[in-house]
Amino acid sequence: MNPEIFLTCAVTGAGDTADKSEHVPVTPEEIATSAIDAARAGAAIVHIHVRDPKTGKGSRDPELFRETVDRIRSSDTDVVINLTAGMGGDLVFGSTESPLPLNDRDTDMAGAMERLAHVSNLLPEICTLDCGSMNFIAGGDYVMVNTPDTLRAMAAHVQSLGVRPELEVFDFGQMVMVRDLIREGLIDDPVMIQLCMGIPYGAPNDANTFMAMVNALPDGCVFSAFSIGAMQIPFVAMAVLAGGNVRVGLEDNIYLSKGLKACNADLVERAVTLLANMNANVIGPEQVRRKLKLSRRV
Repeated sequence: MNPEIFLTCAVTGAGDTADKSEHVPVTPEEIATSAIDAARAGAAIVHIHVRDPKTGKGSRDPELFRETVDRIRSSDTDVVINLTAGMGGDLVFGSTESPLPLNDRDTDMAGAMERLAHVSNLLPEICTLDCGSMNFIAGGDYVMVNTPDTLRAMAAHVQSLGVRPELEVFDFGQMVMVRDLIREGLIDDPVMIQLCMGIPYGAPNDANTFMAMVNALPDGCVFSAFSIGAMQIPFVAMAVLAGGNVRVGLEDNIYLSKGLKACNADLVERAVTLLANMNANVIGPEQVRRKLKLSRRV
């Protein structure tokens, strides 16, 4: 069991959840407020996506990121900021029999530096790198695209900025990409990995698969793990028992219990209570900075 646990709150994500719960934050003000509330409830790290305030859809607009981050940084609440860099890899084909031309309305493909524009501008302490391509949504013709060379370019740029990458791993094959990035000197120690379990078409969230993923981790890495929906809270316990850290939040689950919709602070408080009952030592943002060798940004 991990003796010192840090908790990440994934505040809003980019999925089609804004119309499913009134608690999913959409505007920069709402996202920042929800992140601050999560930090006050016990989250040491907040993982931030932004959304188009008019449509509620996921966005990679650097100005939306700027407003959100500025609001968090100007608050009186200390928290480590982790920005997504997963946007800009959305490839949607045409029909099954006519895959080309692409579905231009929903396809959003950007180069490595454009995908990192908000990271370059805002210099968060952490940003995510999704370590492979995958079919991401049940049905349809959508592929989340992260080619090896794109990931190498993104990793090199993040390294040059002094930002810690959180390597998001959705399946076993992506662990090979992680090891390649480490071997090529593109990831500095300590290596930070997030195991994303139970995502459709990724690694399932049963205990055997999860432990196989844990056993495949590079030596010496700092890892977290999460799952989605009703398995979010059970994975808090599973991650800690396996030696990892934890993630909760509305990006991955909108319910506190069946039929009862949650806000981010609710989910963090439930996780903190569970961790306390496990006699786990939950650490705060300053301890996380020391553990991960982060430089506080203001």
